[in-house]
Amino acid sequence: MKRRDFFTFLLAGVAGALKGDAASAPRTHRRESHGASVPPAPTQLNRVGVSTSSFRNRFQTAHDESAKTPAGRLALLDFPQLIADRFKIHNLEFATSHFPSLEPTYLEELKASLVRAHSKLINIRVDVKEIDQAGGLSDSDLALRSTAIAVVRSWIDIARQLGAHSVECDPGCTDPDDLMPTISSYQQLASYSRAKGVIVLMENRCDVACAHPEALVKILRAVASPFVGALPDFGEFPDEVTRLRGLPILFPYAHTLCHAKGLQLNANGNETAFDFGRCVAISKQAGYKGIYSVEYEGDDDAYAGVQGVVNELLRYL
Repeated sequence: MKRRDFFTFLLAGVAGALKGDAASAPRTHRRESHGASVPPAPTQLNRVGVSTSSFRNRFQTAHDESAKTPAGRLALLDFPQLIADRFKIHNLEFATSHFPSLEPTYLEELKASLVRAHSKLINIRVDVKEIDQAGGLSDSDLALRSTAIAVVRSWIDIARQLGAHSVECDPGCTDPDDLMPTISSYQQLASYSRAKGVIVLMENRCDVACAHPEALVKILRAVASPFVGALPDFGEFPDEVTRLRGLPILFPYAHTLCHAKGLQLNANGNETAFDFGRCVAISKQAGYKGIYSVEYEGDDDAYAGVQGVVNELLRYL
């Protein structure tokens, strides 16, 4: 199958924006099912997703005790219906730190909750210590690198079980002068992910990847697999100069997902930390056809913040 045909086929499975029940307050336990809603006609929300990372401090498994505690906790089982009801969005992204269990029965329950909400899991962000600490997938120590690869493989299996298109596993502390350990890791993951039908994505995170997006492009070119791609994040750059240099070279390698970051929204609902509209324009110029997953990291209420980012995104799509 040709590369373009492959991604057309892959993205055809992305669920559109579907009508949910009336908006509901967040729950800390699984809600009772009241039957599936009838899907409406597609809208621009087909291209929009929401990440659990926007509500990171509301999940018990990832709550920062030193942070301001928001009212109401969330359970991952409730997340699909909550986002469908409140935002009319059905493309979702889960972070691994928000999974309370990996037991097969729980994962089947989670898959059923996606079906009930007419929602699709687009991506799983693998934020585990084996990747986030030390060198991760770029470590010079082969044993440490092999451990990180094994963990990512286990999440590729879970992504396949839940019907996710991709997993995000970032390269860790990359050495821009020696990319071979990183390239080797992603080559091994490409082979495994191809067999599972799940794409491996890398975001412009960590100090080196943020400041040197060219290093990510070198990795992607060296791996040269349709099962390894980029996940451009609007907000994960040290400055505007790097952002405007990095996004145009990363988006040609982005086929399923990018992060529409929200950092500082003003009273008019506009992002003030960077030029949000220009980021969307760059994605369009690159011919990007994937999902814009909203990650709100501002100080305001997460629900209002996510809605603000969604509103701004829809103005530019």
